[in-house]
Amino acid sequence: MHETAYEITTLTPQQPTPNPGLLPTEIPPGVQMVTLPGGIRTLAYTPTQAPPAPPVPVAQPIPTWAKTTALLTPTIGGGIAAAGIGLSYAAPGLIAMTDALWAAVALIAAAAIGIPMLLRISRTTAAVKSSTHITQNITATGMFGKANGTINHH
Repeated sequence: MHETAYEITTLTPQQPTPNPGLLPTEIPPGVQMVTLPGGIRTLAYTPTQAPPAPPVPVAQPIPTWAKTTALLTPTIGGGIAAAGIGLSYAAPGLIAMTDALWAAVALIAAAAIGIPMLLRISRTTAAVKSSTHITQNITATGMFGKANGTINHH
């Protein structure tokens, strides 16, 4: 392979600056006129400056509500656990109470249906018989006094 040697030349201070007719507005972006240590002024690509580093975050104190919540969390969890244990011990009694309540509801429902039916039956049998009037007079003296009464059949 054949290599061609090129001679490197530099401008001396006596020589004119490169492109003397180049206006500052005609210089492409990233290129600036720089002065080298030997006093020679030339055009050169300059590196762009890196953006400034973001500010270091400052540690902020923990809010009071967060501290309070963190301290109450084990207490609340312990209370819930204790309530669960208590309910597990109380479960047989609660089941018995619910059975008793359902029995009471059934009794009330039976009474609500049965009493009107008994009254209707008794009215129909009483209408067939002759009606009897009973008058009752009761008197008592004082709150805890002895009561006296009479019953009259008509």
